[in-house]
Amino acid sequence: MDTMSGLKRTHYCGDVEGIGSEVVVGGYVQKVRDLGNLIFIDLRDRTGIVQLAFDDATDRDVFKKASSCHSEYVLMAKGVVRERESKNPAIKTGNIEIDVKDLRVLAKAQTPPFEIVDDTNVNEELRLKYRYLDLRRKVLQDNLIMRSKIAKVARDYYYENGFIEIETPMMIKSTPEGARDYLVPSRVHHGKFYALPQSPQMYKQLLMISGFDRYIQLARCFRDEDLRADRQPEFTQIDLEMSFVDVEDILEMNEGFIKRLFKEVLDVDIPLPLPRLTYKEAMERYGSDKPDTRFDMEIVDLSDIVKDCGFGVFTSAIENGGSVRAICAKDAAKTLTRKEIDKLTEYVKGIGAKGLAFIRWVDEEPSCGFAKFLENGELSQILEKTGAEKGDVVLIVADKNKVTLPVLGSLRLKVAKQLDIIPEGYNFLWITEFPFFEYDEDSNTWIAMHHPFTMPMDECIQYLDTDPGKVIAKAYDLVLNGTELSSGSIRITNSELQEKMFKALGLSDEEIEAKFGFLVEAYKYGAAPHGGMGIGLDRLAMIMTGNDSLRDVTAFPKVQNASELMSGAPNVVDSEQLEELAISIVKKEN
Repeated sequence: MDTMSGLKRTHYCGDVEGIGSEVVVGGYVQKVRDLGNLIFIDLRDRTGIVQLAFDDATDRDVFKKASSCHSEYVLMAKGVVRERESKNPAIKTGNIEIDVKDLRVLAKAQTPPFEIVDDTNVNEELRLKYRYLDLRRKVLQDNLIMRSKIAKVARDYYYENGFIEIETPMMIKSTPEGARDYLVPSRVHHGKFYALPQSPQMYKQLLMISGFDRYIQLARCFRDEDLRADRQPEFTQIDLEMSFVDVEDILEMNEGFIKRLFKEVLDVDIPLPLPRLTYKEAMERYGSDKPDTRFDMEIVDLSDIVKDCGFGVFTSAIENGGSVRAICAKDAAKTLTRKEIDKLTEYVKGIGAKGLAFIRWVDEEPSCGFAKFLENGELSQILEKTGAEKGDVVLIVADKNKVTLPVLGSLRLKVAKQLDIIPEGYNFLWITEFPFFEYDEDSNTWIAMHHPFTMPMDECIQYLDTDPGKVIAKAYDLVLNGTELSSGSIRITNSELQEKMFKALGLSDEEIEAKFGFLVEAYKYGAAPHGGMGIGLDRLAMIMTGNDSLRDVTAFPKVQNASELMSGAPNVVDSEQLEELAISIVKKEN
């Protein structure tokens, strides 16, 4: 095997230029074309591909070495840049090649289990098993490079605005934050456990109490929850907190970051200020607190029209305090056949609805299965209110609002994807004025929608004891194309109000002390008003790179069962380690 002795890389493969100049490049063999008296090698690194050329004028030892090369060999080559005869406009260096004078084979490679090409149909499980090979593909390298650029812009922007980067602990006390904690047993303190942080929430609030004023961290967070395309058990937040601020200050600061980020990384201008919807408006118009606003199909309330009709499905829903609501799918009648609508009916039943009523307008008159129960022009009123015309389909759900709205919100997205009407682009949206509490019917208690340190609106504090459903939080989410990027709030800094909030959530004095005692104690020594948020770096990178899965922007991701296929994590540990921790493994019964 050759060494690098005497060679020092002067250019990355994709940056080679300057006909007549001498260059040294290093990389992996993408392809070898051996034509007998001519050999061409495509050499690849993270910047692109350059062609190495060997011909009759090439030193015979160098030529022989080139003929021995195969896919994924690691080479260094020294030569002179010359114009390429057969040009390739598909690559940046397609007009030039390197006439090689010195070639070093630094490492040979076995035939890889799959070809290292961008447009691959190899199943993802195999690619994740050999992730280090999968990451050689340019498309994944570009994704991770984009992620790196996002992180750099974040640091640059927040540093320039007076933020201080501070690392918070990775092993902390287990506290309830909504998801299950990953636990770390302590060898020194037998029977006790650290937790990996679901977020740096309490620590960043303590940093505000410490007087740091503006904190920023690219924070690793861990949540033991069921996975899906936009969720990983470990993820990164652009985490920040600010003192002496209210909601407007935080939104304005982070809008500035979004504008700068998209301009620097994608050369896309994001107009400011970003649009806003209250939680109530978002739910009533889109059926979601993270709506995709790139397309219309807004929810329409038909309750006033059908409250006295003869259709019992509608009237009983209204009498039970619910509503009848609809979406209108424009020009959908050809796509949404009766068979497809039957599939949609099964879909909505699977997410909580009792059924799906519809109006399908194909011929001169609309087809409506419940028309016989309507009178006094009620069908015409429904068509008018939904904006339905010939060629459209109206989909209707009747139930309590907690069912009707989210079901129609999910149906709206499903139908839009089916009709392929979601345009390209970046639609940002702030969701504000979240309810502080939501009622959990299983436990018959009010629980916090956000964490219990969130400040209620000043005018709502009076309802904490008497009517929790009226309490609105100083909380806000940042949404991009239907994906929640960030969640944040103004924090409670009054120790008496914080204690009152804990009591409203049903926590006893003992529970408050055990779970949050150190934070409650800290507030007794004076705390500036503060608030913050955490922006999901992974989700931001996923959308900016045009991907649908976080795995495409994560170097070594976990799969749906939270395992990492390449290394085999999680794995068993030996009995000596378990003995040191005083842990025994009990077989789990099915």
